[in-house]
Amino acid sequence: MDRVAELEEQAAEIAAAVGRLLAERGLTLAVAESLTGGKLANQFAAAKGSGEWFAGGVVTYQTMSKHRVLNVPEGPVISEEAVRSMAQGVTAMFDADVGVAASGAGGPEGQEGQAPGTTWLAASVSGTTRTQLRHFSGEPLEILAQTQLYSLRLLHSLLAAA
Repeated sequence: MDRVAELEEQAAEIAAAVGRLLAERGLTLAVAESLTGGKLANQFAAAKGSGEWFAGGVVTYQTMSKHRVLNVPEGPVISEEAVRSMAQGVTAMFDADVGVAASGAGGPEGQEGQAPGTTWLAASVSGTTRTQLRHFSGEPLEILAQTQLYSLRLLHSLLAAA
């Protein structure tokens, strides 16, 4: 199995675990994605019982989309402030209890002066938002798979602690 497939398999397992926690607690989830282009939403949609807890998601790939759709403040979108706004914005948009967001430079080129693989992640659970800066390596598909996996890990850890 190649590295991307391994990462995606791990992500599916964590998405399922997140889904179980959400179902047990009667919570709903919304997703705001940029560089992952729908990979997070795809993982949640494929999880058992997702119709009960997955409210939906948005892919705001272009900078302007983040500003217009999710009310991300003007300025860099590969930033802590941007992903925090994305997670909180999508949670409000879908009237969800939980939100997760990712924004970064997926490669092969950098973006906003950030090297490929520079990624900000955010998870928001009932008003508490946690962010994380990661620097992934590899080809674009590897960076996307790592972003997906670590976003799910961040969300799972925040949910488990809540």
